[in-house]
Amino acid sequence: MTGRTVSVREGGRLARSITVGPHLLTADEPEPLSSDTGPTPGELLLAALGSCTSMAVRAYARRQGWPLDDVGVDVRFGPRGQIVKHVRLTGELDPSQVERLLKVAGRCPVQRLITGDVSVATVPTVVTTVRRIAAPRPLPE
Repeated sequence: MTGRTVSVREGGRLARSITVGPHLLTADEPEPLSSDTGPTPGELLLAALGSCTSMAVRAYARRQGWPLDDVGVDVRFGPRGQIVKHVRLTGELDPSQVERLLKVAGRCPVQRLITGDVSVATVPTVVTTVRRIAAPRPLPE
């Protein structure tokens, strides 16, 4: 996992600007809630899972020298809130290689993170603005 901080700042309506190192992303909600200028936070989670799965499978196949021509991953939320992940392997792979690659697909770091016992610590920072109070007007004489 990366050690970089992900920073999120407000944009228009519900849109959010996300900065990760030199990268800028946008998260938003579809209309009528907002302007649909980027994927929803849930879709970004699915994108993280899908890309991590694909990277893990590709790296493992490369290390093994296996003939994996392409790995594709489609991820969506199922009807009961579960995550459904379809992994498509293309290449002259034997059944034992397919089985091993699917095991690797189920153990990518993002999947282990979201299915494990994760805790989130919220550290508050409260910024208040100081209101200037106008100096009292002198009383008329």
